Amino acid sequence: MSIEKFQNIESAAVPIPIENVDTDQIIPARFLKATTREGFGENLFRDWRYDKSGNPKADFPLNNPKFSGAILVGGKNFGSGSSREHAAWAIHDYGFKVVISNFFADIFKNNALNNGLLPVQVSDNFLVSIFKAIEADAGTLIKVDLEKQEIRLLATGESEFFQITPYKKECLLNGYDDIEYLLNIKEKIAQFEKSRT
Repeated sequence: MSIEKFQNIESAAVPIPIENVDTDQIIPARFLKATTREGFGENLFRDWRYDKSGNPKADFPLNNPKFSGAILVGGKNFGSGSSREHAAWAIHDYGFKVVISNFFADIFKNNALNNGLLPVQVSDNFLVSIFKAIEADAGTLIKVDLEKQEIRLLATGESEFFQITPYKKECLLNGYDDIEYLLNIKEKIAQFEKSRT
């Protein structure tokens, strides 16, 4: 199963400045009936986006037309709770390529990376700067350069380096899942095996 090659992102962002966003809030359990990745985006943050009658809540950022873009900015401890790969599917299916927070739950972080969604962990101060920049201008642009592992607020020039394992970085840049990565290096594996016999 291929993933889309990650291209550098220069985009506006959708802010959700809520701490401890868990996977059941990202995609409620009642929507986990499908086994393919498609279609989960329509129920992303379902219980926060819609009232009990199914009407959009005007005050939720995903329903606010002034917010758009390929970047989701969350509060501290994003993606906590149960190990639910569907949470990464829903965010990616909605159209986001990057999620920014100052802390990610490990399971969510790994699920995101395995599904072509880049989690960018920033410092507390930089996250505050991002939220302030979006509050001042909803169209403010954020650049995410995976090759350099740099995130930059274009309006102010503020930037930070972010961490990612070399293996996952290579997979995202080349659009590999774990199996495709191994197939890509099968000759190196064969040579290594020969050297041990």
